[in-house]
This record gives sequence, C-alpha cells and structure tokens, in this order.
Amino acid sequence: MSTAPRIGTAGWSYQHWNGVVYPKTYPPGFHPLEFLARRLNAVEINSSFYQPLKPEVVKLWLRKVEANSNFQFTAKLHQQFTHGRVLEEPEVARFKEGLRPLLQARKLGAVLMQFPWAFRFTAENREFLIRLRRAFHEFPLVAEMRHSSWLTEEAVGTFLDYHIGFCNIDQPQLGRSLAPTEHVTSSVGYVRLHGRNYEQWFDSDNRDDRYNYLYKMAELEKWKDKIRSISQRAESTYVIANNHFQAKAAVNALELRHLLDGRRVRAPSSLVSHYPQLRDMVEMEDATGNYSLLG
Repeated sequence: MSTAPRIGTAGWSYQHWNGVVYPKTYPPGFHPLEFLARRLNAVEINSSFYQPLKPEVVKLWLRKVEANSNFQFTAKLHQQFTHGRVLEEPEVARFKEGLRPLLQARKLGAVLMQFPWAFRFTAENREFLIRLRRAFHEFPLVAEMRHSSWLTEEAVGTFLDYHIGFCNIDQPQLGRSLAPTEHVTSSVGYVRLHGRNYEQWFDSDNRDDRYNYLYKMAELEKWKDKIRSISQRAESTYVIANNHFQAKAAVNALELRHLLDGRRVRAPSSLVSHYPQLRDMVEMEDATGNYSLLG
C-alpha cells in the first residue's frame, strides 16, 4: 500500500542555515534536527557518506524526531563502498552497526548508494552493484546513478531483479548526464533534486557552490506530477532536496509539500524573510514555534 511522499532535505547541519532556517543563536535545549522534523517529514543523513554512524548518536536523533510520528530517515552508504569499492567484512559490519538503531525503530526508509558520474553501466559495474546488494541485503537499498547508460533495458532490469530502488534525479543536463525519470524498481520510490547550476556543476571553487540553485515553482510543478506517479507505484516515497546552499533546499522542500497537498506549511519567520515568495503558502512561526497565518 502506497503512502504520501515524504519530503525532506539532504542533511540538516549547515552553518549557513543559522539565522535563515534556525535561530542565529541557539536557545537552551535547541537541536536543529528536532526543529526541522516539526516542519518536514524526512531527512537524508549525509554524514554516513564520510564516516560510519555511532549508534549512541543515532539513538539521540531518534529521540529528537519523536514528536513527528510520520518522520523517516534515509542514509547515504559510506563512500568507501560506492567510490572506493572496499567491501571487507569488518567495514561492512561497522557500517551496519550504526544504522541498526534506525532499522530496529522502523525509521530507516532507505539506504542510498550514491555513485559518481564516471560509474557507467558495464558488466563489471553491474556485478559490483549486485555485490553491494548482497552485502547489505537487510537494508532497503536505492542506487543513484548520474550517467544515462543506466537507462538501458538491461540496466533497469538489474534494479528490478535485485530489488534495488532507482533514484530519480534532477541535475544539469550536460553530455550524457541522466535526465529526469520516474522509475520505480522496488518498494521504495526516491527522488533527489540537486539543482541546475550549469556554470558550477563540474567547475567550482567550493564543492557547495554547485548546489547554489533555487528551483522555480514552474520547475517544481513538473516534478509534482512525476512524484505523484512514483508514489502511486511505490510503498514509500522520499523526495530529497540537495540544493542546500543558503537553505534553498528547505525552501524548495516546503514549496513541494504545499504543491503536493495544497495546504499551508509551517515555516520559520527567518526563512520567509530571506525568501518572501513563501509568504502565500506558509504559517509563519517565530523562534519559539508560535505561528500566524500569512498571505
């Protein structure tokens, strides 16, 4: 049975979100994840791409999202598996240990295997994808490919045969970059919005610059129909905004929530001050969580 798509951001701990999404100075007891989970219903864990998660930290995160019973995490697979191709048992076991509290709490929607653009569909890479599926068999896996070679019938068939979710992405269309799709190849539907910063996608001084892009409503409208189609065919669907520069991911995530259900969404007043286009679709809150209807 399908459920309404969960909308969230890639990560939540960004210094440049202070004063925009979060208070500039945190009051006593404030936690960014707890704050975000009251406004969105999913988040993608970025830090797991760089280092295994610590179970005690994950348990803290679970406590911080308790107020939203519909909230779910997704998490990136460590880069040593997807980029380094290291699949030694100690590293695999250590990574699984960090995710286990999420799995046990039924709060892990998907584990995202994010591959580089150079990872094209070949017999060797297909076999490695299958090895990853077997190594992490107990997790709901989704694979994000950047290269259009993964759109062939054989490639998509591999996703279907091994119950790997297909990550549908929005990215600059350069060369043979993967174009927007609406594939569902497992019980999990997944969408990631990277932005369309053509100028800095492959050539930027700072890795965050490529994500400096704010989607226009007309661009999100086109994704709305794809997301609805995906969610009708998947048991659970996640839409993750990765254009995190200057909190643009939070803006577009809230706009998508509004587009998909037609209701006003809760948003901090600081975010509306920086992005006034939100005014007609939000219930604006102050730093304490009190809100008033605008528009």
